[in-house]
Amino acid sequence: MKRYLNLLWPVIGIGAVALSLWLLFRELRGLSLAEVGSAFEAIPASRWALAVLSTLVAYLALAWYDRIALFHLGFTLSWRFISAVSFTTYALSHNIGMSMFSGAMVRYRAYSTKGLTVGDVGVLVAFCSFTFALGTILLGGVVLVFEPDITQRLFQVEPLVARLVGFAMLLFVALYVAGAALHLRPLVIGGFKLVYPRLDVALRQLLAGPLELMGAAGIIWCALPADHNPGFFIVLGVFLASFSAALLSHAPGGIGVLELVFVSALPDTPRADVVAALLVFRLLYLVIPLLLGIVCVVLFERSRLVRQPALE
Repeated sequence: MKRYLNLLWPVIGIGAVALSLWLLFRELRGLSLAEVGSAFEAIPASRWALAVLSTLVAYLALAWYDRIALFHLGFTLSWRFISAVSFTTYALSHNIGMSMFSGAMVRYRAYSTKGLTVGDVGVLVAFCSFTFALGTILLGGVVLVFEPDITQRLFQVEPLVARLVGFAMLLFVALYVAGAALHLRPLVIGGFKLVYPRLDVALRQLLAGPLELMGAAGIIWCALPADHNPGFFIVLGVFLASFSAALLSHAPGGIGVLELVFVSALPDTPRADVVAALLVFRLLYLVIPLLLGIVCVVLFERSRLVRQPALE
């Protein structure tokens, strides 16, 4: 049964990519590569610099995910080592897809050298995933409360309903913090078990999750032209929806899914500008980190091979 489930996720990912690309091509009918190229070249150097800065903020926040999880587990490792492991993990998992599995393998290979067991790494991966989910819920709630009309860009949902959903999301976050502050027993819902961390750990999660998401969304916001930019709040809301959909689809790199949601949700922005901004995002957040991540893996494995004869 497990073997069939392992085969199912790649099939779902490939299916999601195929469907999303087909729908995206329908949306982009009439758009030429020359138009996208012109929009890409029109992005000023100052906006590129801000996009690069946003990328650095996002990846530093991702390293903070790991540091918070290690702090929760009682391990103290250097920022340098954690940053290298986290960067490599996310650079590979964001592009490969199925981040829970690919991220676990990379982390175990690295953190096991520092004394972490398989169980420790499993908790760390789940903790980091929950930090991301918590950040998404918190920011999603804020966006829906203050910009409920954003749902009209993708779904036919009344603003009042969207705002109520936003309040419910913020209530979930508040209850999580309260559970951590009051040291409540784990919350069990079916097969889901939520273990409350210490309050200082929970508060760190509430900072790291939103910081990473705002940094990633900031790349796209910086790359959009000023005269057709819907504003950071709207871009953030659309990014949360698109990135979550990309993760749930298990599509490698969210290819097609991310673009489809953005093109559909920003009808007032020229499609060439939206595609160009997403190319900047993919280049800075996915492609360059992937290449650097591969170099990190090669250097790490090489150092392991050099040390083994000495240990023997």
